[in-house]
Amino acid sequence: MYEHGKRSGQGTYRFKNGARYTGEYSMNLKHGQGVFYYPDGSKYDGSWVEDQRHGHGIYTYPNGDSYDGEWLQHQRHGQGVYTYHDTGSKYSGTWVMGKMESVGEFIHLNHKYQGNFHINNPSGPGKYVFDFGCEQHGEYLQADQDNIDAEVEEFGTKTGLKWKPNALTSCISDPSRLKDIVSSDQGLSEEKRA
Repeated sequence: MYEHGKRSGQGTYRFKNGARYTGEYSMNLKHGQGVFYYPDGSKYDGSWVEDQRHGHGIYTYPNGDSYDGEWLQHQRHGQGVYTYHDTGSKYSGTWVMGKMESVGEFIHLNHKYQGNFHINNPSGPGKYVFDFGCEQHGEYLQADQDNIDAEVEEFGTKTGLKWKPNALTSCISDPSRLKDIVSSDQGLSEEKRA
């Protein structure tokens, strides 16, 4: 629908580059709820303010990754969950202008990391929680760059960060699992003797 020659209200617009928007307009700008289909195959379904992703929305990337959370001026900002399609891993926590920042949780198949993040990397104190009930507390420290080569950490970025564990807690939360662990250890010992 047009009002005074400008898109207004609910509608669908197809762009020359192959993109398509279906949703609300105000004064010729995407404004309100809408779905934008990008030419690269990505899609944003959520809130718009003056032509920018703003408020809550779900963005699905061309590689299948997705982000479900808050947006500010076209960037992930606020609380949100980023899910990695290939591994199923996800980051759930705070975002600031597109970066993992402050308190968050990085969840993998058999463990998760809970702690602070700074510019997409773990920072300071945190803990790893493993699916078998064990917790390892420690902190991420900036490593001396003269003594190490940058490594690709589990978070997917090159970094000079090193995990410094300082406590292991809650190792067996289910006493019945102790029997299973001991049995499997004894089985290994018997195999070695044979």
